[in-house]
Amino acid sequence: MLTPKQYKLLMFINKTIKETGCCPSFDEMKDAIGLKSKSGIHALIDALVERSFLAKLPHKARALEVLRLPKLKPSSIIAEEKAKEDALLNATLEIPLYGKIAAGTPIEAIANESEKINVPFNMIRGGEYYALTIEGDSMVEAGIMNGDTVIIKRSNTAHSGDIVVALVDDCEATLKQIKKEGNEVLLIPKNEAYEVRRLHADRVKIQGILSSLIRNYH
Repeated sequence: MLTPKQYKLLMFINKTIKETGCCPSFDEMKDAIGLKSKSGIHALIDALVERSFLAKLPHKARALEVLRLPKLKPSSIIAEEKAKEDALLNATLEIPLYGKIAAGTPIEAIANESEKINVPFNMIRGGEYYALTIEGDSMVEAGIMNGDTVIIKRSNTAHSGDIVVALVDDCEATLKQIKKEGNEVLLIPKNEAYEVRRLHADRVKIQGILSSLIRNYH
């Protein structure tokens, strides 16, 4: 089995050649695995060549060829990757908490970014997000309850069937399922006690798409 530094160097060389078509420089190798001297890199390369993982190409500066990759990872590398995964799962990201949005009847759009909320990093997957507190019960059949905090991904477009923050007439915001029919938009509640709103598409602007929610139990 390779040592952790041999493994890291071999995988870095392999990755760089695949991505760029060129072998990395000794400085790049040194930085990638945290060595202070180039002599350490030379020693690692010699060990990998001796064990038939690398081959030096003659008559070419810093030219190496990856002959094979190891079947097993060093245990310390496995432990290091596991620690990084655990840290990522436990990490949080701060996003704006704008305030309350009605899930029953529309309210004025809220754009106050003075409050923040920390959400698990795995809820945020690319893009820009904000949070809103649900007020009302018109989305209960979609599992969205009064008092829930919804995480919204900013977007000005949506597909039929998405649950969105819709801005009506530039002054009212609501969380509803959207359906497009020609030049009209239906804002659909998920509670039989509420009626579907049918509006001309020009009256509705998409402010974001529901990504996830956080629920506090008291």
